[in-house]
Amino acid sequence: METSEIIKKVRKIEIKTRGLSSNIFAGQYHSAFKGRGMAFSEVREYQYGDDVRDIDWNVTARFHKPYVKVFEEERELTVMLLIDVSGSQNFGTRHQMTRDMVTEIAATLAFSAIQNNDKIGVIFFSDKIEKYIPPKKGRKHILYIIREMLDFHAESRHTDVAQAVEFLTSVSKRRCTAFLLSDFLDRHEFLQQLTIANRKHDVVAIQVYDRRSCELPDVGLMKVVDAETGFEQYVDTSSRKLREAYYRYWLTRQNNLKETFAKSNVDSVTIATDEDYVKALLGLFKQRG
Repeated sequence: METSEIIKKVRKIEIKTRGLSSNIFAGQYHSAFKGRGMAFSEVREYQYGDDVRDIDWNVTARFHKPYVKVFEEERELTVMLLIDVSGSQNFGTRHQMTRDMVTEIAATLAFSAIQNNDKIGVIFFSDKIEKYIPPKKGRKHILYIIREMLDFHAESRHTDVAQAVEFLTSVSKRRCTAFLLSDFLDRHEFLQQLTIANRKHDVVAIQVYDRRSCELPDVGLMKVVDAETGFEQYVDTSSRKLREAYYRYWLTRQNNLKETFAKSNVDSVTIATDEDYVKALLGLFKQRG
């Protein structure tokens, strides 16, 4: 992509996503995430009205009555964006590329964060850590991140979410809010790594996918290519059984993914590329607010 073209795209994304952050997300983002940037202070006995999620089970077991952790709000929050840059992110048929929507969502979250005076860092991942951008503040830093997202070329086409969250756990020493953006077309298990990461940090999963990932069109013989492995084959999409089997496979994957998020206690939202991501993000924020 030419430099001038990148600059135009960066500016276009900034105008759109900065406006969304200012006019729509500012309050919701603050209530959903700002209070989560907390540092542990002490423990005290449980009082009526305390959040049960703050119970310290080790101390409770030791003294045979409930104790809760007391936190003090940190002056600033660090936000990490874990962005899937594997081959499947370049898939898109109906509305836009998965990668394009991921870029817009990431930019919107980044501008929402700096309005709260938070720092933003980025981890680009495939089946390895492709690039790490340490957290900083400011518009200039966000524009650099957007430019990288637009023009980044991953070395690998495969996906390994486990590696990304393991890297987050090792590189971020203090508690942060981490947005994990991916289509989650991952052949590896990542429940254990996600659970560990979410104990230390506040991890939020945002799945972005194209509907052709779950629905085959009835167009007869069609060549399909796995974006991550390059494997090609012809399938007869006029077969209703094939289309139904394909959809059932998708549902099974989605149910497994939801179960993984539930077991690791990670909040999540699923957004198709032909949907309004603004509405989806607002729903996520309100759910957490």
